Amino acid sequence: MTKPGRKSGGNTKPRNAFYAQSGGVTAVINASAAGVIETARKYPRHIGKLYAGRHGIIGALTEDLIDVGQESNATIRGLRHTPAGAFGSARFKLKGLEQNRAEYERLIEVFKAHDIGYFFYNGGNDSMDTALKVSQIGEAMGYPITCVGVPKTVDNDLPLTDCCPGFGSVAKYVAVSTREAALDVASMARTSTKIFVLEVMGRHAGWIAAAGGLAARKSGEAPQIILFPEIAFDKAAFMARVKASVETQGYCVIVVSEGTRYPDGKFLAEAGTRDAFGHAQLGGVGPVVANMVREELGYKYHWAVADYLQRSARHIASKVDVEQAYAVGKAAVEYAVQGRNAVMPAIIRKSARPYRWKIEPVPLSAVANVEKTVPRNFITADGFGITAACRRYLEPLIAGEDYPPYVDGLPDYVRIKGKPVRRKLKSTFKV
Repeated sequence: MTKPGRKSGGNTKPRNAFYAQSGGVTAVINASAAGVIETARKYPRHIGKLYAGRHGIIGALTEDLIDVGQESNATIRGLRHTPAGAFGSARFKLKGLEQNRAEYERLIEVFKAHDIGYFFYNGGNDSMDTALKVSQIGEAMGYPITCVGVPKTVDNDLPLTDCCPGFGSVAKYVAVSTREAALDVASMARTSTKIFVLEVMGRHAGWIAAAGGLAARKSGEAPQIILFPEIAFDKAAFMARVKASVETQGYCVIVVSEGTRYPDGKFLAEAGTRDAFGHAQLGGVGPVVANMVREELGYKYHWAVADYLQRSARHIASKVDVEQAYAVGKAAVEYAVQGRNAVMPAIIRKSARPYRWKIEPVPLSAVANVEKTVPRNFITADGFGITAACRRYLEPLIAGEDYPPYVDGLPDYVRIKGKPVRRKLKSTFKV
């Protein structure tokens, strides 16, 4: 078994590879898939067949594999401009090795049955942890499996990488939507709506909310208020800022992260339930904040939840994001065939203006289950906006357009055939 980041010797027999998408999908996760697939096809001496898990890691546990080799070159190229998860994703967190060793042993059993020697897991924090654990259990069971994480998360909260593929496009969507909605509200504020609240994703990290701040060209422009998970919600200070904005500018636009919380740590919109990863289920902070304003100040309001729209908006994707998403998929395969194990391709910023970046491997052990939040110096002293330093960080990530092809006025997205691989195991596994 090779050590993380080390090259291995000459195993001449090609082994098969397995790729899976995990967690919430993005506008560019399929671009990473295209990077993995197209690059794997260039290494027939190392990689035999390439399989994908139908609905992510569940496909591996249930031996529900897709034969990627049956997909045409045109379809794989089309993945680069197609949003969502072409092979299906899942919110399914494998427990720790001690808690449920059977799940990991099942993965190895399936991998062994199909001679899978490479595992590419395209996801966020939890997925990097899973890839790390699979590499560990493979070594413990004497089965050689090279595991490489492929970074993906709109939350932009993976450490050791300048940014996360998927974030640049959602940031662009939120910044554009904030600017456009602000123009709408400003034009009607004298006789109608004075408050607009846009709820965006971000449970513990306020990167997406921060991106809304890019809509303003200068001080005082919308959004006048951003609410971050990193800053405890101060109702009195918030209401004072809303009132001041309406009195001086006639309206107020608020971008609020779903993870905004009170000083005691409780989410403003906690619903009291948990999702598949054990995270608190949030019930919609947009209407909560809007109702606070109405009850306190009496202003007419509208609110919107960007929800799936922000992460699926491939029609307005960031060109930089698309290029980086493809690049990490390509690099993942290159690392694997070099014998690098338990690593993740990270994006390293070489310069900000002009924005230059490169890809380097980082150990999964340093990435797994670590969240990168918005640093305090990226948030203004009052806690309601972004600083110049934050703007310098964000602006390059939303740069450029990479429009999909259009047919009859609509984006022309691709769909895979999804031909199943014949099962080899008699045993089944329920999830």
